[in-house]
Amino acid sequence: MSNRPMTLTVAAAVMALEGATALLLGGYAGVETVIGRPSDLMSSIAVAAFGIIVGAGLLWVGWGLIRSERWARSPAVLTQIFAIPVSVTLIQSDQRAIGFSLIALAVVGLVTLLSPPTTRVLYGDQEDQPSG
Repeated sequence: MSNRPMTLTVAAAVMALEGATALLLGGYAGVETVIGRPSDLMSSIAVAAFGIIVGAGLLWVGWGLIRSERWARSPAVLTQIFAIPVSVTLIQSDQRAIGFSLIALAVVGLVTLLSPPTTRVLYGDQEDQPSG
């Protein structure tokens, strides 16, 4: 049995969900660019590429969390922090369901990433470290 706490598993699942969503939206934008008639082809390609790259990056961070890799926590926390203003913008743009869902996901992500069990697994017992 793994010593990974449930909080770390939930944090990895949040990252995976965010990553899969970004990847799918980027892929959708790419397909629409190819089969549709975008008003600005270069912008459409850039949006699609950005979504795919961000989605792949978030999935990579989620993979790092599920493997209890210390490096994955900082980008995961930053992702959740950046998701909050995006959520507010969505809510203000009459995309309330998406905005409130994203803000709830970001809060769950932050709480699980910053929880003591997650910190203990990723950083160990800091009391054993020499102070310097």
